[in-house]
Amino acid sequence: MKRWIAAILCLLLLVSCAGGEQVRTEVEEERIVIGFSQTGSESDWRVANSESMRSLFTRENGYELIFSDAKQKQENQISALYNFIQQQVDYIVLCPILETGWEDVLTEAKKEGIPVIIMDRMIQVEDESLYTAYVGSDFFAEGEAAGRWLASHLEESGWAGETLRIVELQGTAGSTAQLGRTEGFASVLDGQERWEIVAQMDGEFTAAKAQELVEALVNGGTAFDVLVCQNDNMATGAIAALEAAGIPAGTEEGEVLILSFDATRAGLEACLEGKIAFDAECNPLQAPYVEEIIHTLETGGTPEKQSHVEEQTFTFSTITREIIDARAY
Repeated sequence: MKRWIAAILCLLLLVSCAGGEQVRTEVEEERIVIGFSQTGSESDWRVANSESMRSLFTRENGYELIFSDAKQKQENQISALYNFIQQQVDYIVLCPILETGWEDVLTEAKKEGIPVIIMDRMIQVEDESLYTAYVGSDFFAEGEAAGRWLASHLEESGWAGETLRIVELQGTAGSTAQLGRTEGFASVLDGQERWEIVAQMDGEFTAAKAQELVEALVNGGTAFDVLVCQNDNMATGAIAALEAAGIPAGTEEGEVLILSFDATRAGLEACLEGKIAFDAECNPLQAPYVEEIIHTLETGGTPEKQSHVEEQTFTFSTITREIIDARAY
């Protein structure tokens, strides 16, 4: 394996006024160099995910992390990966914005013998040997859990026979999170005759876009009972739009029930207030899982091709102040 060696031989000549001399040689340890391409900083989740990588892959821990923010543009990610290859990094960690379009650059990485670890979102390639391993969330399971909770909640509340009008505020179109959460929720919705999707819109995983979309729905007269927001930032934007229109959101006297994803501190605060009814965790602290893959490769082992991080779900009836205070993000 190619190794970038951060070995610096420094000869420091210290000359005192008395004419004495001292020669000191300082040698830095060999470090593992990781090129990390992040989608951007579009959400609280993404910021926590980046911080997870930065705090673990430090020089003190024996790493050199080269961080690249793609600013939500796939072409920036592809350019960053080619730069990593040119710099002969030891590993590439990629959080892909979209699932497709990676064959050429990953083929180049494979030719150069650089293992590629896919984190958070998945990619679609005909040749799966182009990447070494994937670690991230089970987005389908998250969406399915949201649908199952909604069905259970309606049953417990005596509303199972009511017609339900649902709006889905989806994340970046074509991303693994958007595809998985949409498909997972749909797997439950398909068995519910009285559930109706009245709108599906791309909220781009941002509060501003979600607020804009919900305002347009309300002003346009679209009636809905449930908002499925595919991350907490969009849920925050949606709540702001509803409150500005005088429409209460939440489980107590609320006109709109909100389901969300990520379970960030802000999202769980809204859950504690009853404004978000259900929040599925999407664990951003994925760096330790990446390090485990690297350790396996460094010791000659073969990591699992695909693995999921540990996650849980929260509801307005189960969330507590203690849980929120214990969150790392």
